[in-house]
Amino acid sequence: MPTNFGALERAAKAKMSKQAWAYVAGGAGEGAGMTNNRAALDRWAIVPRMLRDCSQRDLSVDLFGRRLPAPLLVAPVGAAGLVHARADVEIGAAAAAVGVPYIFSNQGSAAMEETAAEMDRVAAKAPRWFQLYWSTNDAVVDSFIRRAEAISADALVVTVDTTLLGWRPQDLNLGSLPFTKAIGIAQYTSDEQFMKSVRDRVAAAKAAGERPPIQVTRAAVQTLLTMARNVPGKFFGNLVSPVPRASVETFLDTYSRPSLTWNDIAGLRERTTLPIVVKGLLHPDDARQAVDIGVSGIIVSNHGGRQVDSVIGAADALADVAAAVGGRIPIIFDSGIRCGADIVKALALGADAVTVGRPHIYGLALAGRQGVTEVLQNLIAELDLLLALAGVRAIDELNTDLLRRID
Repeated sequence: MPTNFGALERAAKAKMSKQAWAYVAGGAGEGAGMTNNRAALDRWAIVPRMLRDCSQRDLSVDLFGRRLPAPLLVAPVGAAGLVHARADVEIGAAAAAVGVPYIFSNQGSAAMEETAAEMDRVAAKAPRWFQLYWSTNDAVVDSFIRRAEAISADALVVTVDTTLLGWRPQDLNLGSLPFTKAIGIAQYTSDEQFMKSVRDRVAAAKAAGERPPIQVTRAAVQTLLTMARNVPGKFFGNLVSPVPRASVETFLDTYSRPSLTWNDIAGLRERTTLPIVVKGLLHPDDARQAVDIGVSGIIVSNHGGRQVDSVIGAADALADVAAAVGGRIPIIFDSGIRCGADIVKALALGADAVTVGRPHIYGLALAGRQGVTEVLQNLIAELDLLLALAGVRAIDELNTDLLRRID
């Protein structure tokens, strides 16, 4: 497994399909948000301190009642089934082997129960969080929350920056949206409340005598075959059933709610006892609002530059958000982590932990579960070495005294 991000990315690109590469590596618009993420981290340089006894380092951190071996979480990446058929199960198992939390993707390619079972087989009570995209179907929202509680999730992560999909030219230029082929909707097709709405849709169409238009093209046949493989049931039965198509249509109609407001987030406390983490905040006023309504944590993120073109680099937003929060709740940094130095900078700027996104997907593309495991191990090993060389003995010693702004 390549141990530096550039080589890892190049190797993964050579292995991945055009559709998978566009979805994972692409950004919104001209990609300026992705460029800004890199520039924001590169604006800071580490200034090592010498002659401190760093023969022993403590990388562990506390998050929501868990002592984690390192300040690293595995980010949710939707539709990873484009990269590996059992993507979520393999990613979760790798995270469990390393001992760090996997944030289950709401747009996963395996039911959360399946991933949780495999994680617990690898390591009993392995840490896991669940990401929630807020559906327009409230029964599905409640069902997802109950299921997350049942699999012993340590936190509920509400992603608020994706109430609509961003303008993503790399996908658009290929005419590619994985959800239309039932890739990335396994949390839904494994959910009884969602499937009830699918059955209601099929029944209503049948009662109305509606028949979907049939266009026999190569693309249509390929889509049908892919849908049949990616929804529950027997493959050949799915080919002639209206359920796969109805599942995709129901998902596309209901998966996210653009009308979501702070009132909904505040009301979530009445629906779950899990810690509530809001993902996708960049403005300090939004961070203050989150604290004021009683959320348990914040993830500073611009969705890896995939939602808003020319968005502020996440690391540029971090310091202001950290100042607004004032240590009252944990802050996790997301968007742009590529190496151990990035982790050091994010933690020094005020984050309590970071998530890793694209790198672990590239590891998945190259070597499945083992690839993800090695990417995570390499990041933690590099972080450990950098701490020692910078004169830092424990994560809680990191602060801006270690950094200098160089622009």
